[in-house]
Amino acid sequence: MSIVRIEASKPYDVLIDECTLDEVGELARRVSGGDAAFVVSDTHVAPLYLDRAMESLLKAGYRASSFVFEAGEASKTLQTYAACQSAMAEAALTRSSVVVALGGGVVGDLAGFAAATYMRGCSCIQVPTSLLSCVDSSVGGKTAVDLPEGKNLVGAFFQPDAVLIDTSLLETLPRHFFIDGCAEVLKYGAIADEGLFSLLEEPLVAQDPRLKEVIRRCVEIKRDIVQEDEFEQGRRQLLNFGHTLGHAIEKCSNFEITHGYAVACGMALVVRACSMRGLCDESIADRLFAALRSYGFSCETEFNSSLLYQAALSDKKRKGDSISVVLVRGTGNAFCESFDLEEFCRFVADACD
Repeated sequence: MSIVRIEASKPYDVLIDECTLDEVGELARRVSGGDAAFVVSDTHVAPLYLDRAMESLLKAGYRASSFVFEAGEASKTLQTYAACQSAMAEAALTRSSVVVALGGGVVGDLAGFAAATYMRGCSCIQVPTSLLSCVDSSVGGKTAVDLPEGKNLVGAFFQPDAVLIDTSLLETLPRHFFIDGCAEVLKYGAIADEGLFSLLEEPLVAQDPRLKEVIRRCVEIKRDIVQEDEFEQGRRQLLNFGHTLGHAIEKCSNFEITHGYAVACGMALVVRACSMRGLCDESIADRLFAALRSYGFSCETEFNSSLLYQAALSDKKRKGDSISVVLVRGTGNAFCESFDLEEFCRFVADACD
């Protein structure tokens, strides 16, 4: 088992191994304690893994219950959050209870936010079941739900008690969602690790022998960034590479384009603009485009620059009349730049040219 220690405001471990879901009850008892456990999952994941998680929690002596919502980004709303909170109250949870987030990024975000705010905060263990949530959303303490105006606009920084990554759960992940997660994996290489990016130029596949090592390395990169800047005031913004335009693409598509595919396109658009402006060599852009396309991602968008610009204005990285965008000089070499809105509009036009 690989263990990555996160020394944030609440220190915790990220545990990475195969076939560990059945140990979630023992883990919860060890790191969280408490009187009751409450599993939050969705309609894709619950039929596969909820019974195993509940059995483990019951075996560990918990009074266990669950809340399952319709899978998909469209469910990451205040309405679903409120329904989850009501279910937690009906289950008679207390501040000493533990919420187990069993699912992908949508589940992790919503369950984490529910745990952060129920009775002003109870314990939470993240059990990610998608590649995207393994390498990104389950680690670092960002929790949120969406508003019609934009993604992740209502949320809290709330570190979990532990993250349990059972890599065997990825074996049942549909190919589309496995590839979706590869966008975030490529992001880590692009912003922080040339060696990782080089490794990923031969595309990952399901049951890839490199997978555990890749997940561990991504978690380590995120650990280093989160420990330096837990509340996203500086370096943590690098993790948003491709996200400002990626979120805009998601919104413009009414979330029919999934997060990873949108972020992949967002990264390509940003690098195109960087290359046009002489911030990075054209060969860097060509290399990223080739890597993205090898996974099946598109480097073009059907939405024009005006639509993307308007959609991006609701991004939480906007501050008044400016917005922060992550740019690259080379693979493993990223930096943040703040644009006023007029210049950002021109940047988006360059990206879509």
